Amino acid sequence: MIIREQLDFGDKHFEMEYHDADSFEGLHGENVTQVYGLCFFEGKLVIGYGGSKHGWGLIGGTIEAGESYRQTLDREIQEESNMRVLDARPVGYQKLTDAKGKTIYQIRYWCRVEPYGSFVSDPAGSVTEIKLIDPAGYKQYFDWGKIGDRLVERALNVENSVTD
Repeated sequence: MIIREQLDFGDKHFEMEYHDADSFEGLHGENVTQVYGLCFFEGKLVIGYGGSKHGWGLIGGTIEAGESYRQTLDREIQEESNMRVLDARPVGYQKLTDAKGKTIYQIRYWCRVEPYGSFVSDPAGSVTEIKLIDPAGYKQYFDWGKIGDRLVERALNVENSVTD
């Protein structure tokens, strides 16, 4: 499935294209800038508060030099939620193209996590609080339109297939 939307972020305008994905093998590493997880612990979706928008959202972040997508996912989840990724599967990616034609990709995983212990703080300071929420009520915390709906739907499909 492909979903197209427009995004204005500050003074920048992007054309967004979401794609369902069961693999990220076809994406070019240098253009993939972010990895985020739709993380589940005991049936609840893990969300974090903070970031540049100072709001609730998914846990994840920027790929560091030499990291694989999965290494980025594992590191970001640990840093931003103090949780360990037990299992992860691709659900989709977003292709963002700016007004100058530059394209980047942001990938999204479903993941099953468990806490190392209590969340204290994100070393980078971007996430200040985490919550475990009923995934059906995610729009109380963030609403990303049709793309957000599709991401949560895909992640719940994986979650339900793995739990059954």
